[in-house]
Amino acid sequence: MLSPLRPAKSIRRIFIFMAFFLLVNNAFSQQTTPAYPRMVGYFSVYHPVETLSSGSFTGNFGKAYTVSFPFGLHILKSDHFGVSFEISPCIRTEHNISKVSSVAFNPGALFRFTHGYTLVSRLAFESSGRFGFTPALIKVLKRGKDCNLFTAVAFPARFGNNLASTFSSGLQLGVTF
Repeated sequence: MLSPLRPAKSIRRIFIFMAFFLLVNNAFSQQTTPAYPRMVGYFSVYHPVETLSSGSFTGNFGKAYTVSFPFGLHILKSDHFGVSFEISPCIRTEHNISKVSSVAFNPGALFRFTHGYTLVSRLAFESSGRFGFTPALIKVLKRGKDCNLFTAVAFPARFGNNLASTFSSGLQLGVTF
């Protein structure tokens, strides 16, 4: 004859077994935080070097001087791919007058390679009415615990707004964080 306590003991044993199984399973399958997607911000200074427009080259350090301060956000999807959103105000000094000549919004794709190289292909939409694209090659120069120092070579192409098409080259230096 079965005593009324036996089913309670069986249920208790099953409960203890299930609790033990769940605890052991969690202990051995420690979940690590995934590295991706990951967001990286940056700030930089961009100096155009030469611009080709209407068949002639113009240097940046002649009659006028232009400098940009790109800042943005990279959303890294993996070790090899990400997307970038950049805003770049441009300051132009000519005849001793300095002004913000345009602000560009530059969305694009990041193609990351080994040894700290990244190829960025960006579209460009400027507040001055111009548009185009900006391919750039980025190289991380110095890695730090909380930030990285990088340099880039960019080749902007701009069209529209009843102006001649321009093709430029420039150097960029910045910090990611």
